[in-house]
Amino acid sequence: MTLTLTGTVFVAEVVGAVITGSLALLVDAGHMLTDMSVLIASTVTAMLMRRKPSNSRTWGWARLEVLTAACGALVLLVVGVYALAEAGMRLFGGRAEAVQDVGLLLFFGILGLSANVGSIFILASQRADNMNMKAAFLEVMNDALGSVAVVISAVVMMSTGWDGFDAVAGGLIALLMIPRAVLLLRNAVRVLLEETPEGLDLDAVRRHMENVPRVVAVHDLHASTVSTGMPILMAHVVVERDTTMEQATEVLRQLQDCLREHFPVSVPHTTFQIEPEGYSTPSAEQLHR
Repeated sequence: MTLTLTGTVFVAEVVGAVITGSLALLVDAGHMLTDMSVLIASTVTAMLMRRKPSNSRTWGWARLEVLTAACGALVLLVVGVYALAEAGMRLFGGRAEAVQDVGLLLFFGILGLSANVGSIFILASQRADNMNMKAAFLEVMNDALGSVAVVISAVVMMSTGWDGFDAVAGGLIALLMIPRAVLLLRNAVRVLLEETPEGLDLDAVRRHMENVPRVVAVHDLHASTVSTGMPILMAHVVVERDTTMEQATEVLRQLQDCLREHFPVSVPHTTFQIEPEGYSTPSAEQLHR
């Protein structure tokens, strides 16, 4: 429902920006384009995540969310930089372009704001269900600010007759967009580079694991994120030489419980290789410390 509302208003704002020549409206349309990418990612991911993993996609389609977020962030960044440059040219470069129809600009601004408010009401009750819903809700909330700027721009121009305020409003919307784009892109890149999940201290994890009875050492410890809300961790766990299968099973249980419950980032998906003390293989030199 939110995607339908946003998509309809996006098309209307692009048409309105072409007709009126408003930079603020064009930038807000770019803002909505990013919202659409996030909403599409959330919708498609929710649908594809229902599919079971296969031999060719062992994590299913989970990573699609990250790829779409990265593309959306790049689009938002390009639109934001363009808007800032265009605003500067219109204000200081002698390229002042009058808005053709301020009344129409106000209409499209109110239309966009109405769609945002409708979307906020649709998503508000379920925004805490999962990370996708939360991301979609925050995108719509942020976009509502852009629509407010368009409305204020139109009202100021109708009151004062100064067309330059449209460029000011466009620049302000861009300043709101660029930091969000950088943050979104940074988070996506962190996942794509398989960096350690933010908030998970691997040194603390190692110390905690090595305090489990019969565990001698932990090495080749890796942690990363498949997609939002899907952190994973793997490690080689050295246990005492005389450890029985029953004792090794208890070690595994304690390690899994430890990663799920004892850290700010809960890691439900863990893979541990149990090794007896003194164990070595020809590939041991290739293992990370």
